Amino acid sequence: MIAVTGWDEKPLIQLLTLILDFRGKTPKKLGMEWGNGDIPALSANNVEMGKIDLTKECYFGTDALYRKWMTRGDTRAGDIVLTTEAPLGNVAQIPDERRYILSQRTILLRADETRLCNSYLRHYISSDEFQTLMRQQSSGTTATGIQRAKLEPLTIRFPVSTLEQEEIARILDTVDLAIEKTNALFAKQRQLKAGLTHDLLTRGIDKAGNVRSFQSHKFKDSSLGKIPVEWQVRTFSEILNERGGHIQTGPFGSQLHSYEYVSDGIPVIMPQDISDGEILETHIARITEEKAVSLSRHRVIPGDLIFARRGDLSRCAVITEHQRGWLCGTGCLLMRPPTKALLPYWTAQVYRFSQIQSQVAINAVGSTMPNLNTGIIAALAIGYVHIDEQAQIVEHLNSLDTVMQKTRNVRDKLISLKTALMQDLLTGKKRVTGLCQSAAFLAAEAV
Repeated sequence: MIAVTGWDEKPLIQLLTLILDFRGKTPKKLGMEWGNGDIPALSANNVEMGKIDLTKECYFGTDALYRKWMTRGDTRAGDIVLTTEAPLGNVAQIPDERRYILSQRTILLRADETRLCNSYLRHYISSDEFQTLMRQQSSGTTATGIQRAKLEPLTIRFPVSTLEQEEIARILDTVDLAIEKTNALFAKQRQLKAGLTHDLLTRGIDKAGNVRSFQSHKFKDSSLGKIPVEWQVRTFSEILNERGGHIQTGPFGSQLHSYEYVSDGIPVIMPQDISDGEILETHIARITEEKAVSLSRHRVIPGDLIFARRGDLSRCAVITEHQRGWLCGTGCLLMRPPTKALLPYWTAQVYRFSQIQSQVAINAVGSTMPNLNTGIIAALAIGYVHIDEQAQIVEHLNSLDTVMQKTRNVRDKLISLKTALMQDLLTGKKRVTGLCQSAAFLAAEAV
């Protein structure tokens, strides 16, 4: 038992009135088929952390299939759906009184609400503590999963008062809603940026600072489609040969070995570190300063562009001042653009643009995993614009990036708040007196 006044701890199975587990059941085994109905079948694909998502691939069954399948009970609003494999541990609640079929890799839990609030249980299952317990009891190599027999004995900690449980759930729900709204806002901003980027990289900006239109400006045919008459179709190699700069590979495997990585040293940028136009430092590899000296030709400076040369070939980022002296690692390519001809941020946006990525896809080498080389990047044809217009395009995109960064900061703040609240409220470390109002205030303030 835990030493928190008014709290208890029990195995999950002792706190439930119903478990529905139909894993392994298929329409074929019942002599039936999917389709011709409107009852959704919830697989692990449809259960995200915190919500049911029917926009993803979802099968539908008939009333006859439902009655033959769901023989041990019906779903109810508030019931918990837990994914037991691929992925393990996603948890959500049934949102309404609609009928659902429990399909692959899902299990339904219904709490004994005289003792445990369903919403509290959902939050507790999503906590780091319970997720860790499930992983410790899981099995499998390619896809880890947990058996019902190992899930049922896992312990749940909870306040004896169901009113306190409901208050905890309400606090966490308040923050969840704020996170959801912030994510929706960020998604809209990304969509707006995608549309603006398309317009700026196909039509550009005129001398008055406006995006060109086909109605009021002149365009010409080119290998890239219609482009403004002021633009030229140039390859990177042509620009680099005329204006300076170069493209090079990262060190070969014979120059840099995994056993040379250290916990503290000079960061080495690998393909997996490049994400969404940025370089992530969370799991970046490092080498000693002594080893870095021997690879000095691979050191980066602000304004360099670094590309993933395998896997997702759209990955590209601009080196910042903070990353000066880091190394372009194995599996990456480095471009040092002539700054009087190619602005780094503009060049990175152009490279990631669908029009250019289609050229990358066509020319990439390798059958199982696509690969880049310096020749492929050098041969890419782009709609080349004067550097002054590049600067205007960058200014427009940067202004939207600033807004998006603020939204990201709000989201990160809310996620940190949620993490702290879960650690405090789901352990009894802090009690809920007065916290519901303060959590709601913090969530509203963040948004």
